[in-house]
Amino acid sequence: MKPMKTQSLTLACAFLLAGCALGPDYAKPKLDVPAAYKEDGRWKSAQPQDAVPRGDWWRIYQDPRLDQLMDTLNRQSPGIAQAEAQYRQAQALLKQAEAGLFPSLGLSAGQSRGVSSPGQATSTSYNLSANASWELDLWGGLRRSVEAGSAKAQASAAQLAAIRLSAQAQLATAYLQISVADLQLRQLQANEQALAETLKLTRNQYQAGIVSDANVAQAESQWQSAQAQRADKQLTRAQLEHAIAAALGQTPASFSLPAPGAEPRLPSIPAGLPSQLLERRPDIAAAERAVAQANAEIGVAQAAFFPTLTLSASGGYRGASFADWVSLPNRVWSLGPALALSLFDAGLRSAQKEQAVAAYDASVAGYRLTVLSAFQSVEDNLAAQRLLGEEAASQQAALDAARRAETIALNQYRAGTVSYLNVLSAQSGRINAESTLWNVKNRQYAGSVALIAALGGGWQVPTPAP
Repeated sequence: MKPMKTQSLTLACAFLLAGCALGPDYAKPKLDVPAAYKEDGRWKSAQPQDAVPRGDWWRIYQDPRLDQLMDTLNRQSPGIAQAEAQYRQAQALLKQAEAGLFPSLGLSAGQSRGVSSPGQATSTSYNLSANASWELDLWGGLRRSVEAGSAKAQASAAQLAAIRLSAQAQLATAYLQISVADLQLRQLQANEQALAETLKLTRNQYQAGIVSDANVAQAESQWQSAQAQRADKQLTRAQLEHAIAAALGQTPASFSLPAPGAEPRLPSIPAGLPSQLLERRPDIAAAERAVAQANAEIGVAQAAFFPTLTLSASGGYRGASFADWVSLPNRVWSLGPALALSLFDAGLRSAQKEQAVAAYDASVAGYRLTVLSAFQSVEDNLAAQRLLGEEAASQQAALDAARRAETIALNQYRAGTVSYLNVLSAQSGRINAESTLWNVKNRQYAGSVALIAALGGGWQVPTPAP
């Protein structure tokens, strides 16, 4: 009776201790979140926040071709496929950690022939046994491992969302820049044609003795410069098209994107509240889950200082004859606990705990850095949205004035009242104003996509499983 009482007491103590878990309980790092964005305070959109799509955020540009490219990206992107595989890997690792909480069962059967002791004859024995073992989680090490694995899986899910959002943002930016490049190419071709007509007029005036050969050389130089600008913009367009093909998982030779018919829509993006940023950005969620994982790893390291208790049981049949192998006289069994503790490891476990604590401190610092970088990105792109809008309006006015000046100079040149230098100066001013305006518009489109990405797109933090 005493052995049974001892085992019962051991089991009772084990189950009581199983309710505790060593290591600090996780608490989300505290952050100083501002009540409003600095750059958003001086600019407010008349468009309500509900108008911003929460899922397919790129639909705010109202471009069917962009919608088709995004659909292809979500299905075929190698980068997204790689992140999805890594997420499945994290889920499998979590299942491995959860398996440690449960008993393991095994079954074995075999036949052996030999001499059991010196001087005896050779004999045959048959063995059939089932065995079970269960490591009791007395100190919470296994549960902390599951906690770490769960946080890692959640971080992987957030990382997948971050990679998907980044790929979508890069595709949207490249597509909008291609649209601007095509419209700019159309304008450059018109400039080239206008300069060709001016060159023809200047050559005719030179043949008539009205202007000198220097004017012809200047007109020809202007026309050649326009051709060079067009070739450079074609190169930019080709490189953007190749980038889109690679993002879609296609070879550049098999992909072609026709020129758009109209200028893309430029939406106004409301920023919302800074507190919402922590819930919308997947990279912030991934960094926060990394902190939770590192916190749980501290508990795993602390549990290594304490003994492990394993309950083992086995039972089966062992006999010398196959005919009566499975019979009551041949039954064997065993049952009992096993306690194991490492007494000396030359500071290994202490070093492992120090490593876990340092990893936690590093993850907290990384989380705060990620949040600060996110706020910086939002503020930068809010400022860009507001100031580039003002710059575009001023540049459009400058272009209108440059066009009027060019028209006046051309009319005066045809009438012979001014020299070609006046025309050259007016044309150069108009071309530079057009180029500057297109560059500003290009930055506006890129900035609008960057602001949506900085705000987290349409992604929402999944609710952790209880």
